[in-house]
Amino acid sequence: MTKRAGILVAVGATVAGLVTAVPSTASAPSPSAASLKWTGCGTKAYPTLQCSTVRAPLDHDNPSGMPVTLALSRIPHTAKTSQGPLLVNPGGPGGSGLSMAGFVASSLPAKLAAQYDVIGFDPRGVGRSTPALNCVPKYFEPVRPDSVPDSRKAEKASRDRAASFAAACGEKHGDLLPYMDTVSAAKDLDVIRRALGAQRISYFGYSYGTYLGAVYAKLFPERVRRLVLDSVVDPKGVWYEDNLGQDHAFDARHKAFAGWVAKNDAVYRLGKDPAAVEAAWYRMRAAVKKHPAAGKVGPSELEDTFLPGGYYDGYWPRLAETFAAYVNDKDQDALATAYEDFAAVDASGENGYSVYAAVQCRDAGWPRSWRTWRDDTWQAHRKSPFMSWNNTWYNAPCATWPVEPLEPVEVTNDAIPPALVLQATDDAATPYEGGVTMSRGLKGAALVVEQGGGNHGITLSGNGCLDRHLVAYLTDGTLPSGGGSGPDAVCAAQPEPKAATVTKAAADTKGTTLHGLLGFRG
Repeated sequence: MTKRAGILVAVGATVAGLVTAVPSTASAPSPSAASLKWTGCGTKAYPTLQCSTVRAPLDHDNPSGMPVTLALSRIPHTAKTSQGPLLVNPGGPGGSGLSMAGFVASSLPAKLAAQYDVIGFDPRGVGRSTPALNCVPKYFEPVRPDSVPDSRKAEKASRDRAASFAAACGEKHGDLLPYMDTVSAAKDLDVIRRALGAQRISYFGYSYGTYLGAVYAKLFPERVRRLVLDSVVDPKGVWYEDNLGQDHAFDARHKAFAGWVAKNDAVYRLGKDPAAVEAAWYRMRAAVKKHPAAGKVGPSELEDTFLPGGYYDGYWPRLAETFAAYVNDKDQDALATAYEDFAAVDASGENGYSVYAAVQCRDAGWPRSWRTWRDDTWQAHRKSPFMSWNNTWYNAPCATWPVEPLEPVEVTNDAIPPALVLQATDDAATPYEGGVTMSRGLKGAALVVEQGGGNHGITLSGNGCLDRHLVAYLTDGTLPSGGGSGPDAVCAAQPEPKAATVTKAAADTKGTTLHGLLGFRG
């Protein structure tokens, strides 16, 4: 779901009951299109990027109360005839979307991109939007406790640590937390729409951004022109059940990574049997538990370092090289460097995690009995040990969150134009079932499947078949029609990466590639 490097955005929560949310009758005043001032904020990658801000009410039921400021970006249309705004979001919750405008506009065919004002935004609490959340600086500072507790005492220490994070959020941001939720963020999108002077918007979201887009479409169906959802959250599992599904899906991707390493044994010398490679990885995990690599990579940090490989197989060569360096050459520095590149959390990551927790803990009910968390996690761990406990601790602040949860939105929708839903069959962060469920719940939607694909975020990243469906839809609304009960179109997955000697630059993709923008955990 999330976007920042290094900590994986888990998705999950018990649902006390699904209800249909309706927009508040109160509406916040917003600036006119003429008063929304855009200034140049171009970068080397996106020189024509422009930036602005718009105010929205913290509480949409009290539009005259405390405001929040939302940071916006855009690549303006250049064609004589515009198709209006295309709002883009990388997921999270907690991911900054300002660079997404440049990425999407530069990745679409130039003729098509020229027809849209491509709009990026930092959702409430995120990045350059104000106020921004940061509950506990250095919460992920290494070396953290082993994610897998080897005693009740160790388990209690991690429980107390998660509870302290929740308490700190309440103490530091208590006035904001009741309004950190997906419904409030979706209502912010309509403030942005009004500020842009648009009757309708098109929306393109990845990961958690698919849920945000679906909630917006439920609240404001008459304001939706086109809706693209890529790598889709299962709306029936928001958020605890989705989390449990992730545990098994990421373990399967970790096994796929081990299989790829085994196929490339001539390069990595870690064994020709996938099970042997996986066993070597767990021996490495046991070793860094006893002696953290370079004093900073213990088992939790090791999991964080390898989690990105579950999102994007383009990282496999770098991760395999690091794995081999540690096992074969006793090179601790290589592992520490990979941790810094893939997993270390900076201030933006702290902000992203704080928003992630605030939104997911508020969006839906979570078990308040720790026994439920413990039993479910051990059950998942016995089958899928790679990240089950890591994922639990990532979400454990929700067990003691200081704000009562809302009930999740029932996003089924027969009042919007047909949507385009895209999903890989082996996606770990948002497993395949989510795409199926979402597409069935949106009347007229088309489901395009990447068969055998395991990456998270599948359009605008090299698969020409998928991108042709995206371009056709954004051009004139054309959708494939399978005419049956299965997907409406199927695209073959891209080939697995080739084994090669790689450099540190392989992880440095922030702001210029899709998977750098999506980050991890989101």
